[in-house]
Amino acid sequence: MNPNWKIFLPVIIALLLNLGCGTAEAVGGYLSGYEEVEPKPTAVSWWSTLAYLLSLVAVFAVVVVMAYFTAKFIGGRFNARMSTGGGKVLENLPLGPNRSVCVVEMAGRVFLLGVAEGSITLLSEITDNDAIENLREKNRAANDIFSQDINSISDLIQKIPPIFKKK
Repeated sequence: MNPNWKIFLPVIIALLLNLGCGTAEAVGGYLSGYEEVEPKPTAVSWWSTLAYLLSLVAVFAVVVVMAYFTAKFIGGRFNARMSTGGGKVLENLPLGPNRSVCVVEMAGRVFLLGVAEGSITLLSEITDNDAIENLREKNRAANDIFSQDINSISDLIQKIPPIFKKK
């Protein structure tokens, strides 16, 4: 770069910046048209309020349906993965960080396992048939809890009297 330009370059930049600022101040600034404007609220109609509420209900219904199918999809994959080796976790009791007690069914036998961060310990084998059936029943009920929740919501909706009845 030519040494003469080094002297004039900061002066040219300062002049360009000053020219940009001077025009806005001469007109009155960028907020000049908004200083004395009084806000006027728009009229809210019942139709727009009803449409807004109906859209909220529709979005909520879509979210519930998506959650249902997602839970079915993930639950089915998780249960299939857990039962591929012939085993199934019937019960899990967390005892702390990285520690739990699990009841596991494998090859027709039910085991009580202690699970820690680095080890799995066999605590005992459950041989009582009533206790095993009770654990299996609780496991079946826990796998279907989302559909039970949806059914309870639909039962509640049926109990609510309709607002718009034809007379």
